[in-house]
Parts: sequence; structure tokens; C-alpha cells
Amino acid sequence: MPVFAVLLLLIPLIEIWLLIEIGGALGAFPTFLLLIASTVLGITLLRRLGFSTLMRAQRNINAGEMPAQALLEGSFIALGGILFLIPGFFTDALGLLLVLPPTRYLLLKFVLKRGLVVRGGFQQTTTTRSTQNPRDIEGEVVSRHEHAEKISSDRP
Repeated sequence: MPVFAVLLLLIPLIEIWLLIEIGGALGAFPTFLLLIASTVLGITLLRRLGFSTLMRAQRNINAGEMPAQALLEGSFIALGGILFLIPGFFTDALGLLLVLPPTRYLLLKFVLKRGLVVRGGFQQTTTTRSTQNPRDIEGEVVSRHEHAEKISSDRP
């Protein structure tokens, strides 16, 4: 079974278990307030940190540098913000790991060191087609309407 499918099954089960445990310890209303607060925190972090990362990437582009690190950081922040928006404490913890600078930089180093992000460039290729096919006939397309007008104007 692929890892993604296992995660799709495990994460909701972990979230439900944590909600039951935390709800039993704190009560239903405080648990609900914590979930709402984490959603608001996710929206705020996504706006603030996402904009600053976008500005840093723009500065890198203006300086003629590849903004790979800034874009990767922005991706981590965006994913962290999305995880905050998903109701649940497990996804909030994962989102927090992606949003906090120390853990984000550790993950960034790990991803760059492992080569999971590859720097690339643009390649230009040209394609030529041979027109020596005996079925190809060069010519000009003329509509019937144009052709009829031309014939009628040529007649005396």
C-alpha cells in the first residue's frame, strides 16, 4: 500500500483519538476553542510569513539569483498554514513544525541535502519536419466564396 494512502487512513484516526483524549481531559468547549484558535493562528501565520517569504523570493529574483530556498521555505509555510486550517491537533503539530523557523530550517537542510529538490534550467530544443512526404502538396487555401467572386469579376 502506498505511503500516501496509509497517511490518508492514519491521520484521521490519530486526529479522532487525540480529540477524544483532549476533549476528555479539558472538556468539549475548551477543546472546540483550541481548534478555532489554531485555525485563526494558521490564517494569520499564512498571511504574515507567506508574504515575507514572497518578498524575499522577489529580492532574490531581482538580484539575479535563483530563489529556490525562499520558494521551498514558502512551500513549507504554506503547507504548515494549510495543516493549521485542518481541524485537529495532530495536523496542528505538524503545521507548527513546518512554520517554526528552527524546525523549518532543519527540514530545509534535510531536503536540500538529500537532493529532493533539483535545480534545473530551461532547455531549448528545435524540431524540424521533413516535407518530402509524397502525400504533401503545397498550395494555397481559397474559400469558395472568394473564388466565386473572382470568377464573376473576371467574366465579361
